[in-house]
Amino acid sequence: MNNSTQYQEILKIATQGKRFHNISRQIEQVVESSGIQTGMCYLFLRHTSASLVIQENADPDVLVDLERFMGKIVPEGHQHYRHATEGLDDMPAHIRTALTHTSEQIPVGQGSLLLGTWQGVYLWEHRSHGSNRQLVVHVVGDSR
Repeated sequence: MNNSTQYQEILKIATQGKRFHNISRQIEQVVESSGIQTGMCYLFLRHTSASLVIQENADPDVLVDLERFMGKIVPEGHQHYRHATEGLDDMPAHIRTALTHTSEQIPVGQGSLLLGTWQGVYLWEHRSHGSNRQLVVHVVGDSR
């Protein structure tokens, strides 16, 4: 018999400026609360100047290198940007989000996220100042 169910929660995440914020544990807690054993976890970040990435969680140099690389391909304060409503980092933040993702999906098995050994889920804040971000976590599957 199929006990398919859905569970949704909106996480509020306070960021401390331009950096990666490991949110794996918060998402895992939502999956545990859902009671779903086998299924999918869908993530959607409700913003246009921050993104979600699944990335290396063992060596922090990977995240440093990613931030440096993104800073080189999408510089701040570039003279060709017209949009600067909220400052010189505003338009670059939108471009960085367009190059990455605002949504991810992760399989769930045995009541946990089926991430790889060295994978973590990160909210990548692209603005220089901190912000309050909202992440929709939607879990679908069998609760048994």
